[in-house]
Amino acid sequence: MMMKKWAFQRNSEQKTTSETPTSSVLTKLMSNLNQSDRRPIIPMAQGEPSLSPCFRTIQMTADAIAEAVHSAKFNGYSPTGGLLPARRAVAEYLSQGLTNKLLPDDVFLTMGCKHAAQNILTVLKGSKLNNILFPKPGFPYYEFLARSCHLEVRHFDLLPEKDWEVDLDLVESLADENTVAMVIINPGNPCGNVFTHQHLKKVAETARNLGILVISDEVYDHIAFGKNPFVSMGNFGSVVPVVTLGSLSKRFIVPGWRLGWLVTHDPNNILKQHGIIESIKGYFHMSSNVPTFIQGALPDILGKREDHISSKNVNIIREAANSCYKGIIDIPGVSCPSKPEGSIFIMVKLDISAFKDIKDDLDFCVKLAKEESVLILPGISVGLKNWLRVTIAIDPSALEDAIKRLKSFCGRHSKKSISVECWLDHIS
Repeated sequence: MMMKKWAFQRNSEQKTTSETPTSSVLTKLMSNLNQSDRRPIIPMAQGEPSLSPCFRTIQMTADAIAEAVHSAKFNGYSPTGGLLPARRAVAEYLSQGLTNKLLPDDVFLTMGCKHAAQNILTVLKGSKLNNILFPKPGFPYYEFLARSCHLEVRHFDLLPEKDWEVDLDLVESLADENTVAMVIINPGNPCGNVFTHQHLKKVAETARNLGILVISDEVYDHIAFGKNPFVSMGNFGSVVPVVTLGSLSKRFIVPGWRLGWLVTHDPNNILKQHGIIESIKGYFHMSSNVPTFIQGALPDILGKREDHISSKNVNIIREAANSCYKGIIDIPGVSCPSKPEGSIFIMVKLDISAFKDIKDDLDFCVKLAKEESVLILPGISVGLKNWLRVTIAIDPSALEDAIKRLKSFCGRHSKKSISVECWLDHIS
């Protein structure tokens, strides 16, 4: 009997992990490391402070998890959206900075912030004609996820000369009758900016006039250390419907625990009237819930915070931002338009014309990895060619070493070094 042809095949519309921008670039950088270089590798390409010894979670946080496990009260399944005490804890925690206080029903617990993003983008996909507006530069996972949901992606610029504010004129020109939402990230990944209250108000008014939802990724909400205090987009829920996304991962240095939240800020019930709330709930019926023992620990984790520990981590990042910014000023061929004020990143601009043998930002990062064992993400991975996204949440000593290696690398590849070499040849 002749064997039939296999009926299954991969989904051609789904990209593999190796095809996502960040992961493929990181793989390329790692493969170009010089294995004979005995110096430690300095990881400045990924946003994971937990890799550095100076960033550790609070002991109270670990104790709360242990207590929840030993209580044997949290071994069963969780209800859709999360346990009521856990959702209430998040609502009370976030309400401290909000004009309109949250209720537990406004909160949906997720398996990290990415799961929250996946929920709301899946809910919004609707017609294949729908489109969504993302910032450029931005967090590449959003674009990857939107395309998997058949949402057309359009990009608005963040303006480096205006502290990375949203180009609202461009937002208005990009939006049409099929635009469903715009996404902002505040504090900024990858720009290290913090939006002002005034600018967020303009964002809200623009979105209201366009009739679109605002999705605000606020996973770095507590890491604001510059002139602008952090203001949640949720404060403008009475102007325009807002969904905020967050998690435990950055504040408590526990990204592997995978606890995040999706929160609706909609005092006018616009999302409910348009079926969005029911769709969000429906999504959770099809997805896994957060482990119940982590939910069980959440009221203690959020209700009994040791703020001096959190402040210590923020102070380390503040000093790192200052050191990195000052160090970059003295390096030929690179510049930074503004000092970081939040999150754990800084965007650095490359002047390709200043280098004798660097083609672009990817070439720069590959050669830097090979020659100096320093890993930095090229800006093209986050949507901005010939820039660099640098992670500053590493040990201070490693950051100091990285600046020295970066300076040596840029000096070695600078066109000015050719002039010096020619002069030395001339006088010898």
